[in-house]
Amino acid sequence: MVGNHLLQHRELSATAIGVAAYIQSLPAGAPVGIRALTDHFPEGEMRISAALRELERHGYLERRTERLPTGRLATRTYSYNKPLSGPDEPPPPDREPVPDPEPEPTPVPDPARMPPSDPEPQGSAEPVDPGAARLLTALRRHDPRLLLAERDVRRLAPAVSAWLDRGADPEAVALALTTNLPEPMRSPASVLAYRLKALLPPHLPQGPAPSPIRRPDPFQTCDGCERAFRSPHPGRCRDCPPPARRAAA
Repeated sequence: MVGNHLLQHRELSATAIGVAAYIQSLPAGAPVGIRALTDHFPEGEMRISAALRELERHGYLERRTERLPTGRLATRTYSYNKPLSGPDEPPPPDREPVPDPEPEPTPVPDPARMPPSDPEPQGSAEPVDPGAARLLTALRRHDPRLLLAERDVRRLAPAVSAWLDRGADPEAVALALTTNLPEPMRSPASVLAYRLKALLPPHLPQGPAPSPIRRPDPFQTCDGCERAFRSPHPGRCRDCPPPARRAAA
């Protein structure tokens, strides 16, 4: 049974509520790791991971790292029909644990919890594109939380310049930096530094420049039959005879 306290929760996102309801519908022992959930839902890893963190904060989910008999680490997930009152409360009988014995992958830093010492952005030794600082400064137009200090703009500009040097369109860079931002976001500069380093695109392959795309001629209205046809200049379509020439006076 899924309670209204979960389905009507005012502080959980729609993604988190949907993930919780799906997990509670599974039998005990079903895999509910991020990889299993992204195989089921269309949302990507970042949104699923954020949803799981929401459920943990509100006591609907608990993940424990345990060592298997083989010596490998595994994450065991407990899904609770009713939220926990505290992080150390044991699961009571009416809260069905859903173990998830997936092997623990290599830990990936959580941008929302990264310490103030941000990762060193790439491209710091290369000349900085003059548009990099403008791009970073304008990110607050996409999300007001991305209001950066001037020192953060100077520090992150070389990493943005590395993206631009690899042929990334400025709009694509801004989209990669502002889509699916974590909740909560304690340090916007840390999140941007992480994404700039982790999502750096490869260099464009060497090869001939692509041929320019020839656009079709615009539509014109025929002077004779008023039918639409494509032509670079106004006039008559191919089915209408040319206009008769007036005799000289």
